[in-house]
Amino acid sequence: MMLVNGLKRMAATLSAYAAHPDPRSAVANTVALVIVSNQPFYPLYIAWAVSPVIAPSYVTFLSTPFFAAVPAAMRRSTLLGRALLLSAGIGNTLLCGAAFGSGSGVEVFLLPCLMLALMLFRRSERLFTLGFAALAFAAYLLPAAFLGGPLHLYQADEYAALQRLNFLSAASLTVLIGWLFSGHLDTISRADETNDVRGA
Repeated sequence: MMLVNGLKRMAATLSAYAAHPDPRSAVANTVALVIVSNQPFYPLYIAWAVSPVIAPSYVTFLSTPFFAAVPAAMRRSTLLGRALLLSAGIGNTLLCGAAFGSGSGVEVFLLPCLMLALMLFRRSERLFTLGFAALAFAAYLLPAAFLGGPLHLYQADEYAALQRLNFLSAASLTVLIGWLFSGHLDTISRADETNDVRGA
């Protein structure tokens, strides 16, 4: 019973931390905290589906504080919070690319970053949309030699398994982002109309 109550309190605390009156910001906060909650399991997924060598996956924890700070940054500035989420996502993808190498398929995580770049910013913020989309494409086109050699060379079948794992993870994140935005379409439209009127 105490465990259940503790979990309920934790869920309520996280929900309050992610809450925001701006619907785009609320979606960004939720995405950031979902990523934080899943990062500790990534090494376990690799151990189960790929290889017992999981040390390269520890680099993902370098980005955890940045994802966790998104809701706090959002309270200071919604633009800052949304930009922090995208910067952390693209930066984490580059880190993982350096740790695992070009054969790992981690670049697939740039797809949810592109989706967020298109959906997190308003019409009046198109420069940020274009900037982060260009940054994601640049990260994808970055030569593998620029990132250096991987921390561990996996076998061909292990790289294939890692690619499947990363694809499933990135696809799940993309679906979650689409689901969250679809649930806020009306409030996003109303918020945009209000902002357009205020800016007129």
